[in-house]
Amino acid sequence: MRRRRQRPQMAAIDQINVTPLLDLTFLLLIAFMITMPLMEYGTSVKPPEMNGEELPDENFATVEIAKDGTFLLDKKVVSKAELAESLRILAAKTPRPALLVRGDGEQNYANVLDLLKLTRQCGFKDAMLVTTAEGRQ
Repeated sequence: MRRRRQRPQMAAIDQINVTPLLDLTFLLLIAFMITMPLMEYGTSVKPPEMNGEELPDENFATVEIAKDGTFLLDKKVVSKAELAESLRILAAKTPRPALLVRGDGEQNYANVLDLLKLTRQCGFKDAMLVTTAEGRQ
């Protein structure tokens, strides 16, 4: 009588079935391949409306950059050189006025940043950006 050799129970599982793992991997790969282009190119950026602090009632100056790129200081059209000189004079005043910076919504973002850089170079370290209140146009 021959005796059969009995294999240990763990030896019976000597191969791992990787088919479900590969199916899941390919499913995730396809999902990411489809959604990544939508995440990159499918959004448009529109600056948000904000509810910020109230504007100061007195002792403030307003610097604006219009849609066509002209600069306004307290509603008077000025050149960039005149604006820089006027801002230096305002920064030297005591007490220094608060500086409010307004940029037209259709103005290039880089131009608004250049205006902020100019105000910083002229001595205003804390210029405030003015936005439209929520619900108003």
